[in-house]
Amino acid sequence: MKKNLLISLKLTAALIIVLAVLYPLFIAAVGRLTPGGGRGETLSTNGKVVGYARIGQKFTDDKYFWGRPSAVDYHAAGSAGSNKGPSNPDYLSVVAARIDTFLVHNPAVTKEQIPADLVTASGSGLDPHISPQAARVQIARIAHVRGMTPQILESLVDTYTESPLLGLFGPARVHVLRLNIALDQLKP
Repeated sequence: MKKNLLISLKLTAALIIVLAVLYPLFIAAVGRLTPGGGRGETLSTNGKVVGYARIGQKFTDDKYFWGRPSAVDYHAAGSAGSNKGPSNPDYLSVVAARIDTFLVHNPAVTKEQIPADLVTASGSGLDPHISPQAARVQIARIAHVRGMTPQILESLVDTYTESPLLGLFGPARVHVLRLNIALDQLKP
């Protein structure tokens, strides 16, 4: 019994050193090599940090492209989905309200033209991307508010559309904050 206890204590001590000391130090070192040095990649405009590259932001002003809705109001510490299924009446009423709000702000768009990613939250509630279709469906509103031609905005959306990883994995997507920063830098 003493032999087994001694082996267990040695194994426990070794695992504590590996899992509680060496592994966290390794992960911290790898984090230092990433953009932002492990603190998150920030996006700046005019020398001022305006957001993080991997966390979505809430845009409700008609002069900006809107991102995906968030079940956690874009609060990164509470990253989560709504946990409500597609047949849940509460969830359906939230989506219906989002559709109605979108249609009020985009009168040239019909309900059928609204991409799902503009009215449904992502699994994390923090997705900074929308589909190119979701960006394009907002062009008429933004062009009208900013007094720009839709062609300029279409070109901007095309410029900020990211291809799937290696051309194969995932859909094409548009980073909303980067797109809105570029939008603010355009002259009307």
